[in-house]
Amino acid sequence: MRIDLHAHSTASDGTDTPAELVRNAAAEGLDVVALTDHDTVGGYAEAADAVRALGGALTLVTGAELSCRLDGTSLHMLAYLFDPAEPALAAERELVRDDRVPRAKGMVARLRDLGVPITWEQVARIAGNGSVGRPHVASALVELGVVETVSDAFTEEWLADGGRAYVEKHELDPFDAIRLVKGAGGVTVFAHPAAAKRGRTIPEAAIAELAAAGLDGIEVDHMDHDEPTRARLRALAAELGLLATGSSDYHGSRKSCRLGEYTTDPEVYREISRRATGAVPITAI
Repeated sequence: MRIDLHAHSTASDGTDTPAELVRNAAAEGLDVVALTDHDTVGGYAEAADAVRALGGALTLVTGAELSCRLDGTSLHMLAYLFDPAEPALAAERELVRDDRVPRAKGMVARLRDLGVPITWEQVARIAGNGSVGRPHVASALVELGVVETVSDAFTEEWLADGGRAYVEKHELDPFDAIRLVKGAGGVTVFAHPAAAKRGRTIPEAAIAELAAAGLDGIEVDHMDHDEPTRARLRALAAELGLLATGSSDYHGSRKSCRLGEYTTDPEVYREISRRATGAVPITAI
């Protein structure tokens, strides 16, 4: 089985619609793909319909990537197979989403103060109906020729945490996120925990505290982790009794990674599915 547990659609900051994401995952030979848009479940229905239309060629894991902050550092928590209608978690997702527009407008204002001829209309066009975020602002900078790639915008010069145009947003405490996801019957995996180039390296002691609070796993095999980092994280997961996942973090054409570039062991996937009580994977079979 080929299993990719981290992918984004136009419901947040990917460039594939949810249906296109599903079809592209099947075309890449994946058996399982997780839809993990930022702080939203808005792509679920379209993705599920696309899975059913494939007639059993692919299984969909519903999820989300939750925006969190620990001791001043932003981090992302992958949540899988939770009940999307559970009110406490739904309310927190709404708070985060509601803060995304004023935050993006704030970044546009800071960029204009820095002499960049960016406009809110440009960013809104790029975001479309998705949950607007920094990658949409970064894409605008690429359009304007300010940077060559979206990744180049995530530096201290521009949009990285603490960068010249960075604006904070409402983010969950990760301990609250774990509690809320578990309350909604879901499973939590710390996304790209050692992505130093994103300014999001979290100390191992903090990961141990999250594990003690109920964290289920950490994303080990990821494009932002080099081989020594993966080995270290795999050993840490074993030490803490955490599941170790692998995922592409696919964003369509917005990033260079491809679906299935990194994958999750089938036994780990089965354990995630076993632990979840809020939802079940979607398949046409």
